[in-house]
Amino acid sequence: MRKFLAAFIVGSLLVPAAAYSLSDAPEMPVWMTAAGEHEDKEGRADEYWIPSLGDMMIGASRSAEDERLNFWEQMRIQKEGDEVVVFWAVSGDQNPVRFQATVSAENAIVFENPDHDYAQGPFVDAKGEELKAEISLMDGSKAVQFSFRLIRPHA
Repeated sequence: MRKFLAAFIVGSLLVPAAAYSLSDAPEMPVWMTAAGEHEDKEGRADEYWIPSLGDMMIGASRSAEDERLNFWEQMRIQKEGDEVVVFWAVSGDQNPVRFQATVSAENAIVFENPDHDYAQGPFVDAKGEELKAEISLMDGSKAVQFSFRLIRPHA
């Protein structure tokens, strides 16, 4: 169902990253704190983000087809110094991959790693009761979108 879910999300409609301006110091995306689930003919998936503690958020995602796990990912978002926010993803048995926040706005954040094969530009937007993420190459090609129904929003 997914090769690499750079798990970000929350929005009823993704807005192009170019619509947001670069923040001098991206903030931790505490608005991502939530749990979401998705089910369709291909299977089901869920994703969880726990609240930030000590400048780190921790997330997990998994998907299954016919109740057989076919993908899992451990994630963290953390501050490096005062002005850098990074996203680390470990998918299955792969090495950790680092993405740096390049754009942030209220309820939206873009993380990029132009040196990674795929994905290079995860994008997250937050609105309403749906979690959404998009991953792509830096030029926006090979875009894949994911959406989850919000099941437990941040309190």
